[in-house]
Amino acid sequence: MNKLGLYVHIPFCLSKCPYCDFYSVKYDEDTAKRYIKAVQANILGYSGVKFDTVYFGGGTPILLWREICGLLGSIGDMIDPDAEISLEANPCVTSAEAAAALLSCGVNRISLGLQSMNDTELIALGRRHNAKQGAKAVEICHNAGFSDISADIMIGTPCQTRESLRHTLSAVTKLPATHISAYMLKIEPDTPFAKRELSLPSEDGYADMYLDTVEELKANGFTQYEISNFALKGHECRHNLKYWQCEEYIGVGPAAHSFYGGKRYAVKRDIGEFMDNVPQRTYITDDCPAGFDERVMLGLRLSEGIDLYALCDRFGIERKMADERLSKIPPALYSFDGNRLRLTPEGFLVSNAVIGIMTDIKKEDIWIRSY
Repeated sequence: MNKLGLYVHIPFCLSKCPYCDFYSVKYDEDTAKRYIKAVQANILGYSGVKFDTVYFGGGTPILLWREICGLLGSIGDMIDPDAEISLEANPCVTSAEAAAALLSCGVNRISLGLQSMNDTELIALGRRHNAKQGAKAVEICHNAGFSDISADIMIGTPCQTRESLRHTLSAVTKLPATHISAYMLKIEPDTPFAKRELSLPSEDGYADMYLDTVEELKANGFTQYEISNFALKGHECRHNLKYWQCEEYIGVGPAAHSFYGGKRYAVKRDIGEFMDNVPQRTYITDDCPAGFDERVMLGLRLSEGIDLYALCDRFGIERKMADERLSKIPPALYSFDGNRLRLTPEGFLVSNAVIGIMTDIKKEDIWIRSY
């Protein structure tokens, strides 16, 4: 039996951050309970499958920690005993009670949205917590017994400088976190940030901050395994690796995506429609996924890169064509040993351009499909 990943979208938040484009609604206890019942019914509908990774994303999943504990109990037979079960959390609602309960019901990996360890930057980002609360949330999860703790930070935010970013990196690496995700701020259309005049770093400033991050985290034992992800040895996120390695997974909830049964499909961004329909209504986004272009695109996000010629042979692509495309890329952006193609940190900075050269994928499609 092939083991799948399971992504569960928990779309509830106490408030919406001005940079966020993820689908979310304001938290309401009664709606949340009804929502989890719909999630449970949808998951149980996939009879005969086994999940070896589960990821609760959002939104703010930890708001529903009681309901999630109940959900995990009801689908326990579908989850591998050695599964990685991740849950996203906001520091301002992370409590010792919630952490202990989640650990006892099977969650073994917590991802905390710290974003910054600078209070001025957190205010500019519209976050509800301060730096002290962020550090305390990590300690709470560590003291509860979590050995896999991820901390999210953001690069290139309003008010941020290279010095303040170094402060954040220094502070986070002193915490008992085993994984760090460092995302560069991207201004999404139709968000409040898109309607404001923001004082943001220049392109060179972004590049300097990103390379500073790679260097600082490496110096503290965090190996870069993907464009935005760094981990202590053995603490990479197994669920997210499924995405980049083109392994199958099922997504449940409004705005959730799936790669299952040889197709990619998604659920409409509408919580009411989701709760009113079991099974969830989906629409096909790609009926012939995981081809040459997509595997190059996703594989080049990883530090391990791709076996270029093996992919060429698998999909009937002439190696000469791959060589011609590769010759158009500046040597400082990649390494190639005759088989394995990897991007350097400088290459990761312009990965969209590199991927565009190596494939027939348009730049605007890369952002949508790899986010």
